[in-house]
Amino acid sequence: MSRIGIVAGNGKFPFLALQGARSLGHDVTVVAVKEEAYAELEQAAREANASFHSVSLGHLGKCIKILKGDGVSQAVMAGQVKHAKIFSGIVPDLTLLSVLTRLRAKNTDALISAVADVMRDHGIELLDSTVFLGPLLAREGVLTRRAPDAAELDDVAFGYRMADAIAGLDIGQAIAVKDKAVVAVEAMEGTDQVIARAGSIAGAGVRIVKVAKPKQDMRFDVPVIGIATVGAMQAVGATALSIDAGRTLVMDGEQVFAAADQAGITIVGRPRSEQSG
Repeated sequence: MSRIGIVAGNGKFPFLALQGARSLGHDVTVVAVKEEAYAELEQAAREANASFHSVSLGHLGKCIKILKGDGVSQAVMAGQVKHAKIFSGIVPDLTLLSVLTRLRAKNTDALISAVADVMRDHGIELLDSTVFLGPLLAREGVLTRRAPDAAELDDVAFGYRMADAIAGLDIGQAIAVKDKAVVAVEAMEGTDQVIARAGSIAGAGVRIVKVAKPKQDMRFDVPVIGIATVGAMQAVGATALSIDAGRTLVMDGEQVFAAADQAGITIVGRPRSEQSG
């Protein structure tokens, strides 16, 4: 098996990618983004007999040098790097600076796509970030014991058009809806913060619609939910969550749906045939 590189941000995603790659017999080199990756990732890499390195956000040249030095020709990006951090407070090295000066738009898609191009120029191909995590992709249909009621279905259906539009503009991937009115829209702050803000604005009964981009590049910025998402919803009395089947990672697997059942929250997977793009 080939050696796989994992460029790791925060959250559980890098741990799961590491576990998945090793279970398939791949040797692994982990390059952790120092400002984002969990400290426990280094120990997890050691226990998995994986090579571990840490680089500062913005040091693209060093990242490429490490991967090339380990003989890596294929890599995945796993884990979040907060959007606000990408465009503020980083000190780019010469390699990343050459990417930034070529950007026509300073959005996440444009930046990471350009980074992928530079990595390819150096002989490193970015793979679909879910390549080792197929079982964790959301299924179609009702995923919890409780199905959505008529009002929740109306709100979710109403929300799809707006959510698809903002995702297509690379603004965010989630919106909150209540009584067929958009309460909150995600930008750089992340889904959990949108849920909290929606609760503070509209109170209990908001519904959350989280979508993939119309032309979602599965190599990066794939929609993700987990137990923390359910916890954020429960805290504000949100009752329903829609995610895009086949293009959303359910980080904690069946535990997410069990937590939602306990909280009385319904989760549905929008069929691929009904998604935008």
